[in-house]
Amino acid sequence: MFDTESLLGSLKASWFWTILLGKYTHVRQSQRGSKPYYTCVLWWVGVALMGLGELGNFAAYGFAPASLIAPLGCVSVIASAVISVAFLKETLRASDILGGALAVAGTYLLVTFAPHTTQHITAHAIHRYVVSWQFLVYLGVEVLLFCVLLYLYKRRNVKHIVVVLLLVALLASVTVISVKAVSGMITESVEGNLQLIYPIFYVMVVVMVASCAFQIKFLNQSMKLFNATEVVPINFVFFTASAILAGIVFYQEFYGLALLNIFMFLCGCLLSFLGVFLIARNRPQVKTERPFVDIGQVPGRRCTDKVQPEPSSLTYGSLAGDKGQTESST
Repeated sequence: MFDTESLLGSLKASWFWTILLGKYTHVRQSQRGSKPYYTCVLWWVGVALMGLGELGNFAAYGFAPASLIAPLGCVSVIASAVISVAFLKETLRASDILGGALAVAGTYLLVTFAPHTTQHITAHAIHRYVVSWQFLVYLGVEVLLFCVLLYLYKRRNVKHIVVVLLLVALLASVTVISVKAVSGMITESVEGNLQLIYPIFYVMVVVMVASCAFQIKFLNQSMKLFNATEVVPINFVFFTASAILAGIVFYQEFYGLALLNIFMFLCGCLLSFLGVFLIARNRPQVKTERPFVDIGQVPGRRCTDKVQPEPSSLTYGSLAGDKGQTESST
């Protein structure tokens, strides 16, 4: 069972390919002009790969706790530091190697000491979890924080990477809850305990689709604004933390877990987070060049040596002088 869960969870690495292709698309589009990114085939390939990864996540959440599946995305963080060098011409540093080693060690602790119990996710269980006071408090805090961050992002024009990726993480928390609910109820139905007749199943499907759509929107915005090797590690940290917290609060996955397991699990979190921040620290931005057209290469145009009128000219510093220069070159 554990090997199957690890295999399914490892499909989260396609998130990296989504982010990598998305960043590559934005860089290439900025070099070619202002053509919308969604007209590029590579961008749609990235979206398709993300869909494949989410399909793997969907299946994995039906068999294992969210706090076990989420940390397996660490492979995408390590891959981002290595493959971005070849695709996006970014620099691989010694801190990337050290950070990758810490992330692997942290992930090992997370997977080893995470809860391995299998829950039977039924419609009645989801109803009970939804109305629990722990989840209602958690949901209220999350909605309030999301509204504050959205206000800063939209109204105050705060384009900080933490703000954008926190929006993604808050949506991811809802996604994890709904995906595990839908996947678990489908699994129960396949095993003979039909759950698809309950309205809560379709409510969770709508929540899952809506939260995924808005996640894609904000994640794509982060790729336009920031470097891929910044977005991937920080998004991994935020997503993992939100998924683990959602599993603890909503599905009560740490109930009955030994203190030693909890302590080692938290140590694994710290190692993984330290590793990904070492990878993201002081990462230089990808430089893109704007297209430049030499006037001498345009048919019917002649390039003149003077780009401004003479200082002694009456039209110096005015639009008339520029117009005169343009007419004289035609």
